[in-house]
Amino acid sequence: MRVLFAGGGTAGHINPAVAVASYIKKQQPASEILFAGTPKGMEATLVPKAGFAFAPIRVMGFRRSLSPQSIVHNLEAAGCLATAGARAKKIIRDFRPDLVVGTGGYVSGPIVRCAAKMGIKTVIHEQNAFPGVTTKILSKHADRVFLAVEEAKKYLDPNCKVEVVGNPVREEILLKTKGEARRELHLDDSLCILSFGGSLGAPIVNRAAADLMEWHCKKGDVNHIHATGRLGKEEFPALLKERGVNLSACPRIDVREYIDNMDSCLAAADVAVCRAGAITLSELEATGKASVLIPSPYVAENHQYHNAMVLQNHGAAIVMEEKDYDKKRLIDFMETIYRDREKLKELSKNASRLAVTDTCEKMYRSILDLTAKV
Repeated sequence: MRVLFAGGGTAGHINPAVAVASYIKKQQPASEILFAGTPKGMEATLVPKAGFAFAPIRVMGFRRSLSPQSIVHNLEAAGCLATAGARAKKIIRDFRPDLVVGTGGYVSGPIVRCAAKMGIKTVIHEQNAFPGVTTKILSKHADRVFLAVEEAKKYLDPNCKVEVVGNPVREEILLKTKGEARRELHLDDSLCILSFGGSLGAPIVNRAAADLMEWHCKKGDVNHIHATGRLGKEEFPALLKERGVNLSACPRIDVREYIDNMDSCLAAADVAVCRAGAITLSELEATGKASVLIPSPYVAENHQYHNAMVLQNHGAAIVMEEKDYDKKRLIDFMETIYRDREKLKELSKNASRLAVTDTCEKMYRSILDLTAKV
């Protein structure tokens, strides 16, 4: 089987594709896999690192601003658009795939559309509860539309061939146990908070983490792992100083720039404070973690808010929009689960009920069904 994947721009589009490609390769070692992505995107690094061939195609989105920088950007984007169709056709003709899989990002558009026009079977995977513009357009051409959550169905044409399969979750996240992780991190059985805002960091998450440290540092029996992100590394000490938090006097607090052992940190945690990216939420569900979600308001169509509300509506999380951040509400919530472990267990169980841990298998079986009909 020859499969062409198209996706990029963010890790949320790339990692699911890599997970499914790896699963296909595990089931069929003789299969051939190729990824199409932008030459300057994260995919240009992550895909070869995962061991897959990479074919570059220049695609850019348009900006709505009329600033000089945006005008220059949009002119370049128009140039990319003019050549993307021909480049997509060449990639497809050279590789001759049995199937094309789009996982989101601007690159999915020209590749999936071109493949559909050429009579090649196509599938797309939408990671978010609120489908993006690319998904809405491509869903009318794809042979199958894979969705992460049931709630996304209502935004698509009812004639689409839809399957709810969840989001692929990394195997190491699924396999790490809480006991193993706490031993590895030298943590006891006390409440453990994990907070992070991505590789760059999120100012609001750093603020929330500092507020929580002010609250629990005096208690002395709460573990807290926090990643500031690259942009928050310099500002975070000032946030702590404002709150009178001295890290040298709080040995249970672990502050770092980036979490490179997320499998262990997530397994060890009882509750997470973070953004609401689709893959992050799938990992919280798969590991059964309560959470405080602060959706990023800076993403397309506010999709993180829709993602987060799925968990809140199922009693697995509380959602605080960035504009409505409330220190007291945050600390009251943490105080509740600190004192009431049954409440914490309830949140954890509700998160686990949302988990889908066999996404790759479901997508693989559906792909086999499609390619068998070629």
